[in-house]
Amino acid sequence: MRIATRGSALAQWQADHVAALLAASGNGVVCEKVIVSTHGDRRTDLPLSEIGGKGVFVKEVQAALFDGRADIAVHSAKDLPALTPDGLVIAAVPARGDADDVLIGGRLHDLRVGATIATGSARRQAQLAHARPDLHFVGLRGNIETRIAKAVDGLTIVAAAAAIERLGLTPDVVHRLDHRVMLPQVGQGTLAIECRADDQPTRDLLAAITDPAAQRRLVAERSFLVEIGGDCTLPVAAHATLTPADPGDPADSGGPPGPIRVEALISSPDGQTLVRDARTGTDAETVGRELARDLLDEAGGAEILADRP
Repeated sequence: MRIATRGSALAQWQADHVAALLAASGNGVVCEKVIVSTHGDRRTDLPLSEIGGKGVFVKEVQAALFDGRADIAVHSAKDLPALTPDGLVIAAVPARGDADDVLIGGRLHDLRVGATIATGSARRQAQLAHARPDLHFVGLRGNIETRIAKAVDGLTIVAAAAAIERLGLTPDVVHRLDHRVMLPQVGQGTLAIECRADDQPTRDLLAAITDPAAQRRLVAERSFLVEIGGDCTLPVAAHATLTPADPGDPADSGGPPGPIRVEALISSPDGQTLVRDARTGTDAETVGRELARDLLDEAGGAEILADRP
């Protein structure tokens, strides 16, 4: 099984993790990595918004599937655009990791008035600005190790908890952000494994490493993003949770899946206007789409997105 992946340490960890899951599935799968250099990795001197959004991290990896250089592609689900290209399918979603965001180098409540936060994410900046309008922000690009190295001399950065945990990094000051302050990105902490839609043997092998609960949550969150009509670089967020009694898989309980709850928000880039709501239901895709309509139609989210630069 040839695995297309970016070359960063985190991306290779993700590919190795998927390879280990496939090896443990008992199907005799042996994997090798196909390292792909992406435009987003090469152009760290420019903001993502200027070079095509987060899709610049995945298009060239997906190209390795289309041209036959690889059989599967491993992505951080939060980097995927809302729509999967024709001819590809998200064929596996392993168990989800930590979805939270963290501050590195400072604690939100301890930051001085006018402190500077470094982040390249519109979602993170908008929510932090909403919680602390006094803060200043500067852009931040690069892999997780490079970004952590910037957390010096009073500069605080924002990162995904899953990234530092997966690489075993131990910054001196790590402050986990409560969801009331920082709702996660769609798919944060989740791996999404793509393959060609017509490659049924590979799809069958990947089914063995799918976690039904993680898959339901990702479907709900991505359905919200699709209905918003947006991209993962917009100041929007969505996070799905299952009820404690629901294992997430109808086969586990012998009945239909239990409730899934999605909480989401849309914010202006400066965080001054932010709308937030939640919805619960049993069909993951329907819940995500209906919540998006609630925010767009009833809460004024459409006006917020229309006014963005």
